[in-house]
Amino acid sequence: VQLVESGGGLVQPGGSLRLSCAASGFTFSRYGMNWYRQAPGKERELIAHISSTGRSTDYADSVKGRFTISRDNGKNMVYLQMNSLKLEDTAVYYCMGVAAWGQGTQVTVSS
Repeated sequence: VQLVESGGGLVQPGGSLRLSCAASGFTFSRYGMNWYRQAPGKERELIAHISSTGRSTDYADSVKGRFTISRDNGKNMVYLQMNSLKLEDTAVYYCMGVAAWGQGTQVTVSS
């Protein structure tokens, strides 16, 4: 199983980023997928979940209404569209599924 995130970077408050996660080594369409994040000095937190079909999603209160998780089962990809970014969204973002983790991608929100 391999999960590889991309799309992180430096963005100003109010800006947007789209994270991507490429999955391989398992039957992607059978599994729900998740995005987590870990800010400096804090525990890793679950921020978004999407069902195997993509028909069901769930979000942490801290990102609800600003972030959108989606997936493309034909491409074995999961995405996280992040809008209206805040300083407190600064963290390493991880893709997670089938009990496996990606290496993470850094998102820094700063003016």
